[in-house]
Amino acid sequence: MSEKVLFIFNPHSGKGLIREDLLDIIDTMVKAGFDLTVYTTQSQGDAIRKLEQDAGKFDRIICSGGDGTLDEVVTGIIRSGANVPIGYIPAGSTNDFANSLGIPKEMCLAAQTAVAGTRFPCDVGYFNGDTFVYVAAFGLFTEVSYKTSQQMKNALGHVAYILEGVKHLHDIPSCQMQVEYDGQVIQDTFIFGMVTNSISVGGFKGITGSDVKLDDGVFEVTLIKNPKNPIELNEILACLTNLIDDSDLIYTFKTNEIHFTSKEEVAWTLDGEFGGKHDNLVIKNLKQRVNILV
Repeated sequence: MSEKVLFIFNPHSGKGLIREDLLDIIDTMVKAGFDLTVYTTQSQGDAIRKLEQDAGKFDRIICSGGDGTLDEVVTGIIRSGANVPIGYIPAGSTNDFANSLGIPKEMCLAAQTAVAGTRFPCDVGYFNGDTFVYVAAFGLFTEVSYKTSQQMKNALGHVAYILEGVKHLHDIPSCQMQVEYDGQVIQDTFIFGMVTNSISVGGFKGITGSDVKLDDGVFEVTLIKNPKNPIELNEILACLTNLIDDSDLIYTFKTNEIHFTSKEEVAWTLDGEFGGKHDNLVIKNLKQRVNILV
């Protein structure tokens, strides 16, 4: 019997360039002998609803869009209880996770990987009942990804995140948090934090640290303290741009579970999309929970 495949894509991701390659992508899948169903997402959250309901009906899911689209596909599959392999054809403005996996940027080549690739059992994140694929973050720059217009993202890529973030440097927001992991407790004031399973975030490679593995059951955590003066701010920026190796102003560690508590609700992003506001948050690594074709 032919393998039943759902091809689900966001026609608006990135510059909408999938339209130029769409016939070739579908032809690649048809030539592979797939029993193919094509579905275009209609709104935010539509991929979650579709896959929560139908993922178990297919032998393979191939999706195309940005990291947010992949996040919705993974969330829908996990909620369905299925463990269907996922092919990913990146079509967003940064495509951090695809870069980490070595999936080709050229969409027709990525389609060939989605058709003939090898299963890679990949970690994903549990986030207070929600899921994320490669990054959960709060603080400076994180609102940018969902407040920056799609047109600006398309035109500037990750530069858009920097331009928008710089607007807020004159009044850096901060939040007091207690962070618990592996028997350790940190109490401090932070301007930024991220829990990641990726080699790059926001288009910047190396920002998540060294020796990053996507299937080892642990996250890389980065927490940046509130700088008290311009000298401390410059030290933070130098550390993030790899001009210096270490700083007492930045906590970095690996863990499979982390608990954040704060007096006020803090806004988070999940894979570049708004993830809600939380004052009591548990993040866990779901080791090798999904299979991505690479």
